[in-house]
Amino acid sequence: MELQIEDSILVRDYISGDERALEILINRHNQRITSFIYSKVLDRDTTEDIFQDTFIKVIKTLKKGNYSEEGKFLPWVMRIAHNLIIDHFRKNKRMPKFEGSDDFNIFSVIGDDRPNAEKQLIKEQIDSDLTVLIDELPDDQRDVLIMRIYKDMSFKEISECTGVSINTALGRMRYALINLRKIIQKNKIVLTSQ
Repeated sequence: MELQIEDSILVRDYISGDERALEILINRHNQRITSFIYSKVLDRDTTEDIFQDTFIKVIKTLKKGNYSEEGKFLPWVMRIAHNLIIDHFRKNKRMPKFEGSDDFNIFSVIGDDRPNAEKQLIKEQIDSDLTVLIDELPDDQRDVLIMRIYKDMSFKEISECTGVSINTALGRMRYALINLRKIIQKNKIVLTSQ
C-alpha cells in the first residue's frame, strides 16, 4: 500500500517551493471540493470558476505565509470555497442575469422573496459551518450523527447498519453532540440566523 503524505507536509513542501505538492493536494481534494461547490450553485461552469478562484486564493495565502496550521487543510479550503459561493450569490442578487433562457418567466422574478432568499443563504452558511465541524469528530461519532440527523435513521437502524448495540449508538450520538459543542465553543463559532 502506498503511503499517503499528509496534507500538512504537502503544504509545507509547497511553501518551500515544491510546485508538485500543490498539484497532489488539488488532485486529492478535487472531487470533494467540486461536489461541495456544485451542490450549492448547480451549474458546471460556475462550479469550475469558483473552484479555480478558491485555489487562486489558497495559493496567494500560502505564498504570503498567512496559512496557520491550526485548522486542517481541507476544512480551510472548504471555508474559502464557501465564502466565494456566498460572494457569487451576493453579486448575482445585485445584478440578476436572465440571458440565455427562452422560457423567461416574469413571475419567477416577481416571486423572488428577498428575506427568504437571505434566510436560505444563512441556513446554508450554518449547514456548511456544521459540516466542517462534523468532519472534526471521530469517525464512529460522525457516522452516527450523519445517519441520525441527515439520513433520519432510527437508532435501531443505525445499530443494524453499524453492527453495534442500540446503547452504543445512543452513546456515540451523545458524545458526538458533546464534542460538537466543545468544538463550537473552542472556535467561538456562532451558529445563529440573527
